[in-house]
Amino acid sequence: MTVNVLPPASTEQEQPPEPHQSAPLLPARKRRRPSLLPYGLITPAALAELLVHIVPMILGIWIAFITLNQLSIANWTSAPFVGFQNFVNGLNPSSSIGQELYSSLGRTVLFTVIVLAIAWAMGMLGAVLLTSSFRGRGILRTLFLVPYALPSYVGTIAWAFMFNRSDGAINHVLVDQLHLFGGNRPFWLLGGNSFWAIVIVTAWQMWPFAFLMLLAALQNIPGDVYEAASLDGASLWKQFTRITLPMIKPANAVLLLIMGLWIFNQFNVPYVLFGAASPKEATLISPLIYQQSFSNWNFGLGGAMSVLLLIVLLIASAFYIRMVLPKGNAADD
Repeated sequence: MTVNVLPPASTEQEQPPEPHQSAPLLPARKRRRPSLLPYGLITPAALAELLVHIVPMILGIWIAFITLNQLSIANWTSAPFVGFQNFVNGLNPSSSIGQELYSSLGRTVLFTVIVLAIAWAMGMLGAVLLTSSFRGRGILRTLFLVPYALPSYVGTIAWAFMFNRSDGAINHVLVDQLHLFGGNRPFWLLGGNSFWAIVIVTAWQMWPFAFLMLLAALQNIPGDVYEAASLDGASLWKQFTRITLPMIKPANAVLLLIMGLWIFNQFNVPYVLFGAASPKEATLISPLIYQQSFSNWNFGLGGAMSVLLLIVLLIASAFYIRMVLPKGNAADD
């Protein structure tokens, strides 16, 4: 019979494990007080934006709902509130004001399309020509930017002298040297020719901006793409339509939107060429708002037209962005 002998129990009590000793804590970093310097730096710009854009826009919207004319402008803060009556008067197609508004709106749309097409085509042509390296490219690039660098009023006044019927440079070249128009000097700042006068001047002022933006976009296209296309037998037109236009589509979309808004709101050129009252054939929407507000002293109607113009441009811009750039990452494709 086997007997298992157990070892004697230890008389020493097992010591509990020593607690884990953590590393000494570092002294807490003092919390920095928020600096007021960034807010102080942006305060002047914020105040300027508030005074130049936000406050006038709010006042313009408020003026659209009151009767503000030469009788109530002295006490304009207590002018009578008329609600949407100014909008009804402006949009009424049976009234003379409504007919003038609709005709000027259609004329402005036509003006925007023509000027935008001319400016974009000239800018694209100049950008494509100056993409390649040749002697004198820097001089041409500088000359192309001269209309954009000149102040708008200075360039428009120069064009007004050239459009002069009796001794203007345009009639001198067309009538005296080229013997066009049967020897009769046309009026360029009156009648139907006045519309084409503002088209020419505005396109002359706008195309250098299109040239500058398109040139920057074209310079980002790798040259290897064109070399591969030429080796595959692609013509210059196919390279332009299949390579150039698709690769500059994001920049082109933004360019057309910005230029379209600028051209649609054109005021300086008609005002300098024709004065406060533009000819009927050349009355755009912005000069019409000015005439109603400051010539006819109907600030309420002018404010209503301004609000309607703002709504039209916002809807057109949103629709354009939705159609051209439907996704937020389209510009990165």
